[in-house]
Amino acid sequence: MTATQGRAAAGNGTPEGAADGNTPGRRPEADAPVAAPGTTNPETPDPAGAPSSAGGTAASEQAGGGDPAAGGGAARNDTVAAVVRQWQTVRPDLDTGPMEIIGRVNRCAALLQQAEDAPLRAVGLSRPEFDLLGALRRTGHELTPGELARETFSSGAAVTKRVKQLTERGLVERRGDTRDRRVAHLRLTDAGRDLVDGVMPEQLAYESAVLSALDGGSQGELADLLGELLSRLEGHLRTLRV
Repeated sequence: MTATQGRAAAGNGTPEGAADGNTPGRRPEADAPVAAPGTTNPETPDPAGAPSSAGGTAASEQAGGGDPAAGGGAARNDTVAAVVRQWQTVRPDLDTGPMEIIGRVNRCAALLQQAEDAPLRAVGLSRPEFDLLGALRRTGHELTPGELARETFSSGAAVTKRVKQLTERGLVERRGDTRDRRVAHLRLTDAGRDLVDGVMPEQLAYESAVLSALDGGSQGELADLLGELLSRLEGHLRTLRV
């Protein structure tokens, strides 16, 4: 993921509560990513890195890497590898390959969200509220509540509630439609724009530090693979149901 791509992941149109800050493909009003069956619940990750009761213990996590056959590569020592090993022990008939990817995506998203939300908490914002402000900032023009709901993958009721709170804080202002009194147009105030512009560099700096463990080529490859998966999920999710 490059810095430019990271910008889309930090308050720039990701679905609400998304663990990377703003990644499409989640249901409205979901508070945390949904883990693959039997994997660690990313909503409440253990600071020590130990999987939940369904996934095992920290001790088993350190016992060794995941099954190379399941992961398609070298042995791994992360939390999801421990979960996979445990499932392979009790249910060797199951194909746990999907957990190798989906479990790790969810786990990474949860851990990233924990740290990324720190700059938002410092200014008294929740992730969904910042997503809304970010959508107004990056589009550069007024949006209706319905358009904001689509931009942030939120429900209309949730957007209405957040707009009210942000309006009371002086970060968003409403303008009535001259032709239809039922329609409102929303835009950032100067204070709202300044707040978004102040927080964004902090989030991007954090993301750059996290991704520094990967070289530029690896980041590009990962971004391409995630982009391909995301496009598939956004466009064909219904066809994948069995």
